Amino acid sequence: QVQLVESGGGSVQAGGSLRLSCTASGSIFSINVMGWYRQVPGKQRESVASIISGGSPNYVDSVKGRFTISRDNAKNTVYLQMASLKPEDTAVYYCNADVTYRPRGSFLRATGGFWGQGTQVTVHS
Repeated sequence: QVQLVESGGGSVQAGGSLRLSCTASGSIFSINVMGWYRQVPGKQRESVASIISGGSPNYVDSVKGRFTISRDNAKNTVYLQMASLKPEDTAVYYCNADVTYRPRGSFLRATGGFWGQGTQVTVHS
């Protein structure tokens, strides 16, 4: 079907930067929305940033001015540049994409949401 593979997580000191990448692969016709979510143990997964193809990005208030989301449609890839990281940014970050694709064994088109496997971001104070 469709797979999302993330990379770029890690451990940094407060004030540092990290860049996350997520690439979608499979029988993809188009990707509408691509975004990043994060989750800490015991809390709900929250939307961090999203971007519609050809549209403007959206951010949760807590990361505005520090995080930048971008995408390369030719590569089916979305990026999250994170700067001025804070300990409260520590979480598992997940990539999400709303994809129009061809299911295996079918000639039809389908649309669905897909998730990456998650990548840990740890910010030390």
